Amino acid sequence: MKLAPVLFLLLFISPLIHAGVDPINSSLLRKIAIEGYDPVAYFIEGKPVEGKADFSFQWMDAKWYFSSQKNRELFIESPEKYAPQYGGYCAWAVSNGNTASIDPEAWKVVEGKLYLNYNLKIQSRWEKDAASNIEKADQHWPQLLAE
Repeated sequence: MKLAPVLFLLLFISPLIHAGVDPINSSLLRKIAIEGYDPVAYFIEGKPVEGKADFSFQWMDAKWYFSSQKNRELFIESPEKYAPQYGGYCAWAVSNGNTASIDPEAWKVVEGKLYLNYNLKIQSRWEKDAASNIEKADQHWPQLLAE
């Protein structure tokens, strides 16, 4: 019996499988953040706007798309200001100690921070007690990254 392949799997691959969630919710193969939507547009235009590959920027191991060069530049100057909370995962899910994908149409800016949710129904549920949900998610997020 050859132990080398088994040891390799145990020593090198196993930790990768048990690593925490990616810090940024992005597509698996292309690593595009928040489904290609422009994070700055939520603040500037007050609505979700699809970004364009022509205005992209690599940050936190993900590609971010923007609807204009101006929005791209604003993000580059201060990505933490515009990037969604919890890496762009569903804020409701994070408040419950999990992660989930998002619908870019289910969003809210609270105290200058962008929160995204799984869908509009979950968004409505999250908004009923947004302050408490944010507090719970803030507690869970570091644990989710570390698990």
